[in-house]
Amino acid sequence: MSIRVAINHKSLYRYDRLVNLSPHVFRLRPAAHCRTPIEAYSLKIEPEKHFINWQQDPFSNYKARVVFQEPTHVLSIEVDLVADMTIINPFDFFLETSAEHYPFHYEAQLKEELTPFLDVKEKGPLLTKWLADIPRTKKHLIDFLVDLNQWLRKEIKYTIRMEPGVQSCEETLEKQIGSCRDTGWLLVQIMRHLGLAARFVSGYLVQLTADQKPVTGPAGPAQDFTDLHAWCEVYAPGAGWIGLDPTSGLFAGEGHIPLACVPDPVSAAPVTGYTDPCETEFTYSNTVQRIHEDPPRVTKPYTETQWTDINALGQQVDEDIVRNDIRLTMGGEPTFVSIDDPDGPEWDTEADSPKKRELGAGLLHRLRDSFGPGGGLYYGQGKWHPGEGSPRWKFGCFWRRDGVPIWRNDQLLADPHKDYGFGAQDAERFTYHLTELLKITPDLILPAYEDILFFL
Repeated sequence: MSIRVAINHKSLYRYDRLVNLSPHVFRLRPAAHCRTPIEAYSLKIEPEKHFINWQQDPFSNYKARVVFQEPTHVLSIEVDLVADMTIINPFDFFLETSAEHYPFHYEAQLKEELTPFLDVKEKGPLLTKWLADIPRTKKHLIDFLVDLNQWLRKEIKYTIRMEPGVQSCEETLEKQIGSCRDTGWLLVQIMRHLGLAARFVSGYLVQLTADQKPVTGPAGPAQDFTDLHAWCEVYAPGAGWIGLDPTSGLFAGEGHIPLACVPDPVSAAPVTGYTDPCETEFTYSNTVQRIHEDPPRVTKPYTETQWTDINALGQQVDEDIVRNDIRLTMGGEPTFVSIDDPDGPEWDTEADSPKKRELGAGLLHRLRDSFGPGGGLYYGQGKWHPGEGSPRWKFGCFWRRDGVPIWRNDQLLADPHKDYGFGAQDAERFTYHLTELLKITPDLILPAYEDILFFL
């Protein structure tokens, strides 16, 4: 499933007089390590008479240094980019054995390379008290980061703050409220106090409205949304930089598009520069638009009209196959999950359950009636893969290609999920009688067990 979106981000400064613009630096291009695929990007700047030089700062962030050639009444910066919002698993990484649990220590050479990201800049009493409440007992690193990120989200309320700059950690903890850049910087300092290398991230956040409202939990945005955002990244050996968003309490995913990742927020400002003294009118917009969506997803099913069209097309394809004598075979095994209890263990971690067998048998009968009328049904052992402790159950249906029934009377077949009151002695008597009718020696009869592994 893929959704491509177009982001348009525009900032406009109008001056009340002609002003000279100093060389400006713009940090508005997705970082080289951005995991969300960026399929197109453009940066348009006015006034048009300018020189632009693309550079990378010491931390490999892209920045455009722009020199303006003449005074102007207007400064306009417009970014257009296309991003592929294919879902990213934020936990798709492996940790080095030495870093699987917190606390751990960076190897000497790595620690030296991470020096700027280990620099503790704030040590106020509120921060010290907050740090003292964090358990330091041995814990899996990912669990530790998840808990810490969610704890901070619960402690600090979110607000949109228009004032420039970043609050100190003390101010954020005292007010118990802050913008994304405030909690992002607070989390960076917390990580560094804990001995973990961390950096401040400025970028775009894209949130798309869900196809269907979730059964539990927050409903998410009412409409597609994007804006500038800030979060924290922590360095874990083996995994690299891991994004944590304390505003939501979640790990960074496909909606987090980093622009600048730096040791200090002052180096992440989207725009830096100055003008002659003047009065300024500032306007700003940031919008996102879907430009491509794959056919309906499981969370956005087909409409009745679409189903009608699909069925009509299917009928036409079937007719073409018969007319052109195209013969098809299918391999593999049909897989299904119960709609009534999709989160049950037998559909996730457990191999079997009575309910699973019952539903599987019902599906088997329906498939036979549709594709192999008169077929014989099989209930028994399936594949036994190397390394697995027991074989898998297998339900099978076998029928003749010429349409001649293998079995004619379903009434003579027992339902494996129904107790008819017969036992092993009845089976033994039946088998002996069968040998008489077939005129074979009863010495060929061998005892068998329905589930040999259970009896063993």
